[in-house]
Amino acid sequence: MASLRALECLVAVADSGSITQAALLLHSSQPAVSHQLASLERETRTVLLRREPRGVKLTAAGRAAVADARRAIEAAASAVRSARAAGQAAGGVLRLACAQSLTVPLLAAVVRQWHRRHPEVAITLRESTAMDEALGYVDSDEVDVAVLTAPSAGRFTVTALAQEEIVLAVPSGHPLAERPTVRLEDLEGAPLVHFTPDNGLSAWLDQSFARVGVHPETVMRTSVTATAPQLAAAGLGVAVCPVSAVSHGFPGAVRSFSPRWVRELVAVTSTEPDPLVARFIGDLRKHGLSVPRDVRNQLAPGGPPDETPPPPPPRGRTPERARSGPEIRQAQSAR
Repeated sequence: MASLRALECLVAVADSGSITQAALLLHSSQPAVSHQLASLERETRTVLLRREPRGVKLTAAGRAAVADARRAIEAAASAVRSARAAGQAAGGVLRLACAQSLTVPLLAAVVRQWHRRHPEVAITLRESTAMDEALGYVDSDEVDVAVLTAPSAGRFTVTALAQEEIVLAVPSGHPLAERPTVRLEDLEGAPLVHFTPDNGLSAWLDQSFARVGVHPETVMRTSVTATAPQLAAAGLGVAVCPVSAVSHGFPGAVRSFSPRWVRELVAVTSTEPDPLVARFIGDLRKHGLSVPRDVRNQLAPGGPPDETPPPPPPRGRTPERARSGPEIRQAQSAR
């Protein structure tokens, strides 16, 4: 295959009409340029230029090759510019994956900020309700970073972003809405708006209920995390969900669990983040998780502030899995 240097020599000769002048343009020697041109003619198996008393002229084959040579040189220069911009976090493509319920409260404001401040960076997004699917995107290099709850697998590089509270959503006027906080045991036999198996919260909540021996009665399932609290508010039951699933103007009531139930939100990459990804992760940490004021005012005081996520764990290690309410209770009883 022809080298980029040989194509540069061909273009320089075409522009200057002289091998000597081409060598000066390229800061090279005349024999070196001649060698590159001879190599290019061997590669193309045809004569590309004719030497005449007044200089050098391209043959028809040479003129045909020079147009593509110019495009190849510009493409190479563009590749260098793009790589340099991405390396300096000033350009490129940022491919994101995100847990469905976190797109608006965690990603949206930062993506909007990047569209305004870094218009030269193209951002793509894939949403998922299953952790294994999102981690698969990272593993197969389909995305640069996935925003999720803390995974248990240790083969990824993980950076802590924020803590998110798990809450109970109930209809207005529900007996549990009269309490400042609720316990998991209060859900024994309660009609539950649950999640379908394709939503990772389904198995996670089942395990949490089983650890404390609580058996709510599932009355309906949804695959969309944000739908569960809305169905609860409509009077179909109660819902246990991340606070990110509860939107501004929620028509029902939201209550914290006692002890407080939180999960870790993290950015997952396959290796150490490059400068572009690292800058985006840093902005996610600075912004934190957005919780509507009318929702936050219904929760128990003393939770982790949205704007101050916990410090990141050591690079290359997966942080401890977010502890659920029953796990916190067991830890406290052991003290």
